Amino acid sequence: MVLLISGLIAFLGVHMVPTLPAARARLAGQLGASVYKAMFSLVSLAGLVLIVLGYQVLRADPAANVILWDPPSWSKHAAFALMLPALIFLVASQVPSRIRTALKHPMLIAIKTWALAHLIANGDLASVLLFGSFLAYAIYDRISVKRRNTTGPLGDRTGGAVNDVIVAAVGVALYVVILLWGHEALIGVPLVG
Repeated sequence: MVLLISGLIAFLGVHMVPTLPAARARLAGQLGASVYKAMFSLVSLAGLVLIVLGYQVLRADPAANVILWDPPSWSKHAAFALMLPALIFLVASQVPSRIRTALKHPMLIAIKTWALAHLIANGDLASVLLFGSFLAYAIYDRISVKRRNTTGPLGDRTGGAVNDVIVAAVGVALYVVILLWGHEALIGVPLVG
């Protein structure tokens, strides 16, 4: 549990810095922009590695990974349904499109949708810690983004119908890959079959 919590603190903690513009500016000013970005990336990567390892270790220990609730059978179907738009939103965060423009911050919506889908389908402590933390962070960051009036990594760029089709097609393809192969390969849990 310590690995998972340490990873969440490192990863989400460093991602909280941009939500505090004065603190971010002070750090970037003291360290220099390049050093700040490098440290941000290194702490993010270290946190992500700890999250993955910590989640695997906690899930493998039935004594520590207590079941908090037994999700009803419909929750798996709801998770499958939620993950399709989550992946489309994820792709939209990287491609200028009308979908991205309508959502304003599709990455945060993708994170919230992904976290919610996994929370309703998993009732174990490891899942609650992981997905609950990401859901809380994404809600906080969305409020912060609105307060700061920021536009995200693509700025104000927008795209037309062709980019909407690309976003949807890549999102659906990603969904199919994860559904049929990727989830099992990355997480060790098959979704079909």
